Amino acid sequence: GRCAPARAGSRRCQSVGLTMLRCEFALLLVLFTFLRGSSSIPPHDEVARMARYIVHACDWGSVATISTQPSVRGRPFSNIFSVSDGPLGNGSGHPYLYLTPLEISVKDIQANAEVSLAMSLAETDYCRKQKFDPQTPLCCRVILSGTIMMVNKTEIDFAKEALFSRHPAMPYWPHDHGWYFAKLNITNIWVLDYFGGIKTVTPEEYYSVKPEYEGNGEQKL
Repeated sequence: GRCAPARAGSRRCQSVGLTMLRCEFALLLVLFTFLRGSSSIPPHDEVARMARYIVHACDWGSVATISTQPSVRGRPFSNIFSVSDGPLGNGSGHPYLYLTPLEISVKDIQANAEVSLAMSLAETDYCRKQKFDPQTPLCCRVILSGTIMMVNKTEIDFAKEALFSRHPAMPYWPHDHGWYFAKLNITNIWVLDYFGGIKTVTPEEYYSVKPEYEGNGEQKL
């Protein structure tokens, strides 16, 4: 009779112990999942590599021009454009665009080809999976500035493959709109990928690094 309470207490202790082990395992699983997700992007101190990673990961960006529209002439004007730096796994670092002279921002570019292009991993699943707000520095972004220029004949085939492979609707856009392939000739690069303020990257650093996706044939987010 005296042993029964002891056996009951032992069972209770075993139950509590198992519950604690399950909780610890669950916490470790959450931590492992977070770290695995975080390691899918370049380390935040490899800034040039991060810039290349973001540019290749994003399918669109916000292009800022100086407006030629009468109501806002001379003021900043931002618009969304589809972009691609190459087919998935084969990024060049050059943001290509498919433009028509009929587009409101292209009219600005014809008057002043200097623009800024902003892209963010908020466009991908990365920030959503990590529960990062688009404005937090942990939701990595890059801002490129430079000149929009028409792609020359030696580059047009790659630009076409880069854009059409990632934007399959493009070939079916109205054929009477005078579409042409263009790219951003990058002169300045800013990256915000962690706390502590924005960082700068030179075009030479940007084009010299190996992007994250090279060597394994794909880019993981």
